[in-house]
Amino acid sequence: MIPVQNITAKRASGNDMHVRSLIALIDELLSIVTEENAELSKGLPASRLKQVDEKNRLADLFQECVAECAAKTAKLQVQDRVLREQLMERILKLRAAMDENLVRLRAAIDASNRRIEAVMQAIREQIANVSPYGAGGRRTARSASYSTNVRA
Repeated sequence: MIPVQNITAKRASGNDMHVRSLIALIDELLSIVTEENAELSKGLPASRLKQVDEKNRLADLFQECVAECAAKTAKLQVQDRVLREQLMERILKLRAAMDENLVRLRAAIDASNRRIEAVMQAIREQIANVSPYGAGGRRTARSASYSTNVRA
């Protein structure tokens, strides 16, 4: 018969490994988000960011881990206080980085929308200057006659 202490220790080390892998995942995600935030702070448009696919992949993995914990199919009961504190520290850092990322992405999207609107306004003005029709569809310029008064 196996002593109960050994079973508990094995479970705890399994949970510790799960927590360590979760910390590694958070570290990767944190690295990507921090890099993206740095690029966004330089004024790069959100559409030109190279981290989007990797960030989405890692975020999906993280979401799966959180869903497993919420469904109680995975447990994050960690006996090691230092490991538990590391996990909480990483989660708080990730939250702060994601909050900053959200603000920066919104700013980048707003800037892109302003650029698009400026281009559209320039196109509208250019069309309005050369078009003989107004907004209501009526001719705004006088009709010019090009006939020669020659009868056949």
